Order: sequence, then C-alpha cells, then structure tokens
Amino acid sequence: MKYVSNVLFWISNGLLVPVIVGLLYFFVNSILLLGIFFNQYLTHSKQTKLLKKTLDSLRADDMEKLKVEAGKLPQSNFTDFLRNIIEAPSKAYSNRLLADYEVRADAELGKYKLLTKFGPILGLMGTLIPMGPALAGLATGDVASMAYNMQIAFATTVVGLFVGAIGYVLLQIKQRWFVAELADLEFIADLKEQNTSNTTDK
Repeated sequence: MKYVSNVLFWISNGLLVPVIVGLLYFFVNSILLLGIFFNQYLTHSKQTKLLKKTLDSLRADDMEKLKVEAGKLPQSNFTDFLRNIIEAPSKAYSNRLLADYEVRADAELGKYKLLTKFGPILGLMGTLIPMGPALAGLATGDVASMAYNMQIAFATTVVGLFVGAIGYVLLQIKQRWFVAELADLEFIADLKEQNTSNTTDK
C-alpha cells in the first residue's frame, strides 16, 4: 500500500509543472482575448447603432436600402453574413448561411468555455498538488519548504480563478451578442423571402 501511495505521490508531483505551464498558457490567452474583445466591443457598438434604425423601419421591399446600409457597417463576421444573406439566391441558401453562422458562433464561444472550465480546474490542481509536500515539510519541521509550496498553491488558485472569471464574463457577453445577431439575420432572411414571394406573385 505504501508503494502505491508513493507512486501516486510521484505522479501528482510530476503533474505540477504541466499544470503551471497550462495555467500560464490560459492566463496569456485570457489577456489576449480580453484585448480582442475590446476591439470587438467598439465594432459591435458602432454596428448596432447603425443597423438598429434601419431594421426598425425595414420592409420587405427595402432590400436595396438595406444593401446600401450594410456597405456602411464596419467589417466583421456578422456583416459578412449579412451581405451574403441579402445577396442569397434562394431560401435554402439563406438557411445554409444561418446554419454556418451558428456553427461559427459556437466555435467562437468554445474558446471562452475552455477558459471558464480549465482555469478553475488547473487552479485547483495547482492548489492541491503542492499541499502534499507542504504537509511533509510541516511534519519534518522544514518551514521554508512548506512556505514555498503554500505560495505555489495560493498563486495557482488566484491565477486559475482569474482565468475562469475572464472566460465567464466574456462568454456571457458574447452569447448575448450572437443571439441578437442571429435574430437580426433570421429577420432579414424572412423579409428577403417575403420580398421574393411578392415579386414572383406580381
């Protein structure tokens, strides 16, 4: 039994370096995503202001007007899909574009979900792994070793929680954006189909 315990102890201690490296990777990643988000926030705010008035008064026969307004919008993934839906030759093609947008949105959200889950997981692992050597140091009276391991434990906890918090906040905001943008794209696709039907009837 003692041999098994020693093996588990060695394995857990061996995981400390990969855990710390993983935490540092996700920490840097969260900072980069935060900077990217700030730029996206400015683009999204400008895009929403320009598009809201147009969509509030949009009718089925205003597709040309919408095409002109879409050309004024800042470049983004949403505006690319918006222009493609306006130019879509059929309802089936519009539905395919909407499905593609959902897939891309889900892939984008996956980055934030990864931070939300793996930040706290690695933080907890980084907390628990040094606790064994810290307790061993306490038992042998090696206070310096205990203090060093406790320092690692607390540092990894803080970094892990920070990464998770950044991921969670960005995930919530981006989810709301994607839901609103998808609703706008579906609205435009429906109006375009209505306009096509009216033209065909005439």
